[in-house]
Amino acid sequence: MLNGILEFEKPLLELERKIQELRAFSKEKGIDLIDEIKTLENKAIIMKKEIYSNLSSWEKVQLARHPQRPSTLDYIKLIFDDFLELHGDRLYGDDKSIIGGLANLDGLNVTFLGYQKGRDTKENIVRNFGMPHPEGYRKALRLMKQAEKFSRPIICLIDTPGAYPGIAAEERGQGEAIARNLLEMSLLKVPIIAVIIGEGGSGGALALGIGDKIAMLEHAVYSVSSPEACAAILWKDASKAQQAANVLRMTAQNLKELEVIDDIISEPLGGAHRDYAQIGSMLKAFLRENINCLSEKNIDNLLEERYNKLRRIGAFTQRLEE
Repeated sequence: MLNGILEFEKPLLELERKIQELRAFSKEKGIDLIDEIKTLENKAIIMKKEIYSNLSSWEKVQLARHPQRPSTLDYIKLIFDDFLELHGDRLYGDDKSIIGGLANLDGLNVTFLGYQKGRDTKENIVRNFGMPHPEGYRKALRLMKQAEKFSRPIICLIDTPGAYPGIAAEERGQGEAIARNLLEMSLLKVPIIAVIIGEGGSGGALALGIGDKIAMLEHAVYSVSSPEACAAILWKDASKAQQAANVLRMTAQNLKELEVIDDIISEPLGGAHRDYAQIGSMLKAFLRENINCLSEKNIDNLLEERYNKLRRIGAFTQRLEE
């Protein structure tokens, strides 16, 4: 990827550049070129549909990692009427790779949690590239338990390469923090909605991924490990990431088929980064509809359905040879 331009997007971007140049020329010279421009615009729409309806798993990984893809901070502005960020796990410190707090969604008070990557090197260092330490997961759990106390639905937006794999994180109990979240989230007596908005990597993503409703954006990915890590493990060669992406079955379409997720939220043609307002509106509508539906359920029934959902994930059949 160079300057946010993906290889498979280059023909489309070149055509769009020509359209812009033609418009500028028409305006500058006062020449009516509306028919020519319209023809190229129709061609661009057809090309866009062909490209984005036939993306490979690796191309979807690239799109999910697009530097201009809307982040958690963007969605906070697009979805909520008000947001108050809360900090710290009350044990060690505050992890800036996870943002959490109180939010208002069309008059409904909710607890919101989301992973935050950086746009540039400086911000990525502050946000630790969206890879939480144990205190990030413990902060999230603290806010979720608070949500349960005050009967607030929980919304989690997931976009992370995975949990931070450094020595310091392991020393502070990275594995235990993730496992604790999985246990506690499965028992929380409030509705939980989790949406993978970009990259959902490994246990680092799963730590906020337990929900009564689990969805993915159309071009998001969700897997047990990154393609690079998988390739390094299976073939001792991280350069085979493209091959690994196809094996991992990590796209939203793959995971809907496997019943790991419940819904796929459509993205604007060309990806979420092409129209922030549209994807924000679509995600907001999804959250509002499902919070209303889940809030109407008896809490005992909600917990039973959540348990059964988790038990179904990873089910398999085995045939014994005679």
